[in-house]
Amino acid sequence: MDNSETHRRTVRFQNTPGEAHYLTISCFQNRPFLSRDRTRRYVIEALEKARVRFNFHLWAYVIMPNHVHLLLFPLEEHYDLGKIETAIKLSVSRRALHYLRTQNPAGLRLLETGQKDTPYRFWQQGNGYDVNINTREAAYEIGKYIHENPVRARLCNLPEDWNWSSAREWEAEGSGPLRIDRVSLE
Repeated sequence: MDNSETHRRTVRFQNTPGEAHYLTISCFQNRPFLSRDRTRRYVIEALEKARVRFNFHLWAYVIMPNHVHLLLFPLEEHYDLGKIETAIKLSVSRRALHYLRTQNPAGLRLLETGQKDTPYRFWQQGNGYDVNINTREAAYEIGKYIHENPVRARLCNLPEDWNWSSAREWEAEGSGPLRIDRVSLE
C-alpha cells in the first residue's frame, strides 16, 4: 500500500495489486435475509472457502441483517474481485434456496423477483459497493466503521457484543466465528 490516496470508489471493480477492498454486498431489495444464525453461518462458511480458493486475507467483516461489509486484501498480483464476490454470493444463495425449498417452501415468496429467467434472488443484482483502499490508516478506519455497524443499528451496545463480525477477533485472536488475517495489516 502506498500513501498517495486513502481510498477511491470504483464503478467497476478495480483489481489493483497491493490494494485492499472495502466491499458491501446487500440482500435483494434490502430484505433482512441475514437475520437468522443459519444464513449468517452460510456467509461465514462461504467467506472461508473463498479466502482459500482466491488467496486473500480477510481483515474485517460484519454480517448485518440485510447486508455484509468486508475488508479484504488479495495476495495474488492478478485477481478478480468480481469472481470473489460471485463465489461468496452464489454459495450463500444456493444454500438458502435449498433450505427454503426443502424446509420452508412458503418462505420462497420473499425471494421472488417476478422474472421468468431469475425467479428468486437472495442478493441484490450486480456488483456490490467497492472501494479500493491503499493505506493502512484507511484500512483501520474502515475496519472500525465496519465493526460499529451493529452499534449504529442498535443491535448491540459494543462492537464486540455482535457475534457476527470480526470485532472480537481484533481484540483477541480466536474469539470470533471466523479468523482474520491481521498480520498482513499490521
